[in-house]
Amino acid sequence: MARSSSPHSPAGTPPSPHGAERFNEEKATSAIRGADQPDMDQGIAVIREVVATLKPQPGVYRMLDARGDVLYVGKARALKNRVANYTQVDRLPNRLRRMVSLTRSMTIVTTNSEAEALLLEAQLIKRYRPAYNVLLRDDKSFPFILLRSDHAFPRIMKHRGARKAKGNYYGPFASAGSVNTTINALQKLFLLRSCNDGFMARRDRPCLLYQIRRCSAPCVGRIDEEGYAELVRQARDFLSGKSGAVQREIEAQMSEAAEALDFERAAMLRDRLRAATFIQGSQAINAEGVGNADVFAVAAKGGHVGIQAFFIRGGQNWGHRAFFPTHTDGLEEAEVLTSFLAQFYEDVPPPRLILVDRLLPEADLLAEALQGGAGGKVEISVPQRGDRRRLMEQAERNAVEALDRRLAETGTKAKIFREIADFLELGDPPDRIEIYDNSHIQGTNAVGGMVVAGPEGFRKGQYRKFNIKRPETQPGDDFAMMREVMARRFSRAQDEDPERDKGMWPDLVLIDGGKGQMTAVRETLEELGIEDVPLIGVSKGPDRNAGREVFHFPDGREKMLPINSPMLFHLQQLRDEAHRFAIGAHRAKRSRAITASPLDEIPGIGPARKRALLLHFGTAGKVRAASLEDLQRAPGVSAAVAQTIYDFYHP
Repeated sequence: MARSSSPHSPAGTPPSPHGAERFNEEKATSAIRGADQPDMDQGIAVIREVVATLKPQPGVYRMLDARGDVLYVGKARALKNRVANYTQVDRLPNRLRRMVSLTRSMTIVTTNSEAEALLLEAQLIKRYRPAYNVLLRDDKSFPFILLRSDHAFPRIMKHRGARKAKGNYYGPFASAGSVNTTINALQKLFLLRSCNDGFMARRDRPCLLYQIRRCSAPCVGRIDEEGYAELVRQARDFLSGKSGAVQREIEAQMSEAAEALDFERAAMLRDRLRAATFIQGSQAINAEGVGNADVFAVAAKGGHVGIQAFFIRGGQNWGHRAFFPTHTDGLEEAEVLTSFLAQFYEDVPPPRLILVDRLLPEADLLAEALQGGAGGKVEISVPQRGDRRRLMEQAERNAVEALDRRLAETGTKAKIFREIADFLELGDPPDRIEIYDNSHIQGTNAVGGMVVAGPEGFRKGQYRKFNIKRPETQPGDDFAMMREVMARRFSRAQDEDPERDKGMWPDLVLIDGGKGQMTAVRETLEELGIEDVPLIGVSKGPDRNAGREVFHFPDGREKMLPINSPMLFHLQQLRDEAHRFAIGAHRAKRSRAITASPLDEIPGIGPARKRALLLHFGTAGKVRAASLEDLQRAPGVSAAVAQTIYDFYHP
């Protein structure tokens, strides 16, 4: 029926947008299960039974269908009152009436405050992706610039993911391209090193970056620690919004060098000033006077919603990106934006100022929920005049233009997918296409790659790689590798989604290969009892020319497309992406194999002991040939560990 729990955090603790572990749920003791068909009376009965157990306290509720899949996640200041509203079906929009008719159980989680409930709601929406919630469809993490602080000569670098390293993080940047361009210019401006610590420690002469004036070469003492610290200070000031002061400081140093007739130093400082001007001039958006802020504007057309985001840090534009949330039918644009912001800041640290283009119904609550991640009070406001208003107007124009482009692309892609369905003899345009390719060098480090695409583009979060590992798969046998990949992929699909209702089954499988690969795949699926998944092999035509691809059908037929066909270009893109992904996975596996050591196979030998053994004996071969007494004399190796190593090589 229902289940509930409370977070084990003390009252008054500021909520963290990354604190999923704070909520400890117990498993339900019972659940009402009904038929898959909509039944309004049964749904209302389930909700009323849950309401009878609730209290007017803040929390989050989940509505589940007959299979236990999450239909909807909602938050409430008073759970009893909010959930009871769903029993008043006459007041609900059609979308929520349908949801109530499918509800067969509920899960309740109580929280300390409504702000915590808002954060938990965003976490659960991103985790379960319910069918009746607004969804932020973006699986990309945002890149940051990291200026390390755990070294005498800090490194500047691009960073994604968890922020575990010590240092200053600047971002988010909208794309890898924007952060790479900025780091490139910052290297010219501040001459900070970008190499890793190991590379720096091995240098005995400056690298190419020093020669082209993008590094000050601290690795070989061309700059002392004090001078490098001054460059780091200037970089921090520049990235924190004090770019004008940094430029004036460099200008003064250039004038001093010129007056002292040190023209080489003056020329170097001139180049640094040009780099600073480039960084500021490359900002397509004038954000002067705004400081640190994120700017969001909404556009809606034809039942679709687009949200344009600008990221402003230190008065500089660090990129912009358009988002297109789904499941927005029947919702007000302000409600869509509120849900979007809660999910967006689940993964991105919020600034202290968020500018939006309209009043939000729960702006104060959202600001309260975000203050933990921002490290202080967050302001959400609608700019009315001045620089902020001009910036918002630019965001609004960009939102409309991005949505128009999206709708045009969607229309074109929909047409292409209909044509693909006709050409490949499918019943309907495919929603999920899986493309497969293998990569190896003479059978070594073999990897199979699966790429997934749909009408909206590539679904990179669903890519999979398969390390070829079955003993019966002979090295270099491409057909056997493809058999192994397909057997593992579809055996898992049969186990995890036997009813084919969880979106794991493809509407079309494209194989990078010709008749041989097609035969191997078809026979493998037939052995699994699968005969209804459409299969197509794609091979290059005569002389392996791109543009003359041959499409192989399971029954042996072949088709070709005109060289200038948009449909052919799209299918080539799918094939090339699978090829790129498989080669990348193979290269990564090969790199790991090159750096692997025979000592890695010895149980209980970690990096520190492995390093001590290699330093003492010189090579892994000498470790293997060492006597037990010699092993015991190695530093950091106890008698027990020495016995383990000796027994491993002398079973």
